[in-house]
Amino acid sequence: MAEKRRHLGEILYKAGVVKKQPLIDAIKTSKTSNKRLGQILLELGLVDEETLTKALAKQFGLEYVNLDKTAIPPDVIKLIPEDLIKRHSILPLGMNDGRLKVIISDPLNLDMMDTLRFRLNKELDYCLANPSKIKSYIQGTVEEARSEEDDKLRHSIDATAAELADASRELQAEALRAGDTGEGDDSPIVKLVNLIIDNAYHMRASDIHIEPMADRVRVRYRVDGVCLEKDNIPKNMQAPIMTRFKILSGMDIAERRLPQDGRIKRMIGDNDVDFRVSALPGNHGESVVLRILRRDSVNIGIQSLGFEQYDYERFVRIIKRPNGIFLVTGPTGSGKTTTLYAALQELNRPDKKIITAEDPVEYNFDGMNQCQIRDEIELTFDKILRAMLRQAPNIILVGEIRDGIVADTAIQAALTGHLVFSTLHTNDAPSAITRLIDMGVKPFLVASSIQAIMAQRLVRVICSKCKVINENPDPHYLRLVGITPEDIKKNPIYKGAGCSQCQSTGYKGRIAVFEMVELNSKIRELAFEKAATADLRKACIAAGMRTLRDDGKAKIFKGLTTPEEVAGIAQADDVAVE
Repeated sequence: MAEKRRHLGEILYKAGVVKKQPLIDAIKTSKTSNKRLGQILLELGLVDEETLTKALAKQFGLEYVNLDKTAIPPDVIKLIPEDLIKRHSILPLGMNDGRLKVIISDPLNLDMMDTLRFRLNKELDYCLANPSKIKSYIQGTVEEARSEEDDKLRHSIDATAAELADASRELQAEALRAGDTGEGDDSPIVKLVNLIIDNAYHMRASDIHIEPMADRVRVRYRVDGVCLEKDNIPKNMQAPIMTRFKILSGMDIAERRLPQDGRIKRMIGDNDVDFRVSALPGNHGESVVLRILRRDSVNIGIQSLGFEQYDYERFVRIIKRPNGIFLVTGPTGSGKTTTLYAALQELNRPDKKIITAEDPVEYNFDGMNQCQIRDEIELTFDKILRAMLRQAPNIILVGEIRDGIVADTAIQAALTGHLVFSTLHTNDAPSAITRLIDMGVKPFLVASSIQAIMAQRLVRVICSKCKVINENPDPHYLRLVGITPEDIKKNPIYKGAGCSQCQSTGYKGRIAVFEMVELNSKIRELAFEKAATADLRKACIAAGMRTLRDDGKAKIFKGLTTPEEVAGIAQADDVAVE
C-alpha cells in the first residue's frame, strides 16, 4: 500500500518553520481565495522560496537540487529544446538508464508534464529547484551561451562578407561575361545570395528586401519591425541575382511582367529554415522579398508573449474553456499568429483534436491538422470550416475572418460546442463587435458566441546590454502616453544607448502590448442593441479592460520599452482623447 502523502503545512510546522496560528490562518485564506497554501505562505512572508521548495520536495518525495552548487554541461542542456526550457522554466539534469531527469519548480503542473512527455518522447524523472534560481540559471547560462554563439557567428559572417566583397569585385566582370546565372556552386552570385540569406538569419531579421534602384540594387533587412539598409549591390549584378532567387524558390525565370510567389527551404547551422519569397515587377526591375519563417519565433510560449500577470491569468483561463470564440485583432505584422500558435501549443495534447484553416500554412506543428486555403480550386475558409465540423474537432483555428460567411460558420461552430480561435483586422478590441455586425452577422449571435477579444501590437524591447536611464525623455512622447513628471520620479524611464549587440539601434527583440476584454452581460447587451463603438469601449474599460496605452505604460515603467515605441502604437487613441 502506497504511503499517504503528508500535507505541506504539516511538514513546515514540524520543521519549526511556521507557527500553528499563522499556519491555520494561511490554510483558511487558501481555501477562500482558491490559491495554493504555498503561494499564500510566500505572500504573507512566512516562508521563502528556498524553504518552500525543499518542503515540496519532501512532500512529493522528489530530489531537491541546489542550482547554486550545480553546473549543467552544455551537451546536457541541449537534451531539451530551448523553447521548452524557456516556456516551462525547466532544466535537464542528465540521462540515467534511458530516462531523462528534469528540474522543475511545480510538481502539480500536470499539463506541463504531459507536454514534456509528448514533445520529448522519453521517460522522465523529476526533481525540484527554486523557481527564481531556475529562471536565473536559464538567463545566465542558456541565453548567455546563445548570445556568445550569435557573436561568433556574427564575426564569422562579417569576415566572410569582407572576403567575398574583395573576391566578387574581381570575378563580377568575368562571371557576367560568361552569362553566369548563379547556378554553379562556386560562382560569386551563389556566394553572394547565400551570404545575404545567412546574414539576415543571424541578424534575427524577419524579412529580406532586394530592391532595384536606378543605379544600384539595395538590400535591406527588417529587424524588430524596422528596415535597416545594409548592402548595395552593383546594378550590373541585378539580373543574375534575381534569377538566382527565382531558381531557388521555384519561380519561372522567364516571367518578369507578373508577380510570382515561391518558397525556399535551407539548412542554416542545425536549423531547417523556410523562406516565403515574393517577386514584384517595378519601374527599375523586379523586387524580391523573402519572409524568414523561423520556427523559434512562434515557439516562445504564452509567458514570453509579454502579458502582465493580470492579463496572463485571464488569457490562460479563457483559452481552456470548452467552447466559444476567442478573437485576436490588430493590423498585419502585430503578432496575432504568434499569439494564436502559443495558445494552441498550450492546448495541444493527445486528448484534444485541433484543426486549422490558414492562408498560407507557414509553420507546421506536430499534433495539429493544418489545412491550406487554395483559392484557385475554390478551397476557401468557409468550405474548409464546414468540412472541419464533420471531423469532430475540439479546437478550431480560422486564420482570418474575412467576410460574413466565414464569420457565420465560425459562430455556428462555437455555438455547437467547439472552441474557435480567429483573427480580425480592427484597431482595438471593442471594434471587433461592430465589425462582425457590419459583416452581416446577427447581433444576438455575436453577443452569445464571443467569449473574449484581444487587440495587440508589437513594440521593440530595450537592449539589455546597453540599457541606461534616460535623463531627458522627450516630453512630447511622455504626453502622448500619459506619463506625468510625478510618474517619472517613482519610475525612471530607460533607453538603449546602442551597441554591437543591437546594431546600434538601442533595441533588441519585440514584445506584445495587449488590451483584452472578457464579455460580460452588459457588453453582450450593448452588442445585441448594436451600440456605438464608443459605448462598447466604455463598457469594456468598466469591465476591467486595460487599454493598449495603459499596458504600454506598464512596460515602460518596467524598463522593457520606451515612450516613443508605445506612442507609435497608441498615439491615435491618445489624440482622440485629448
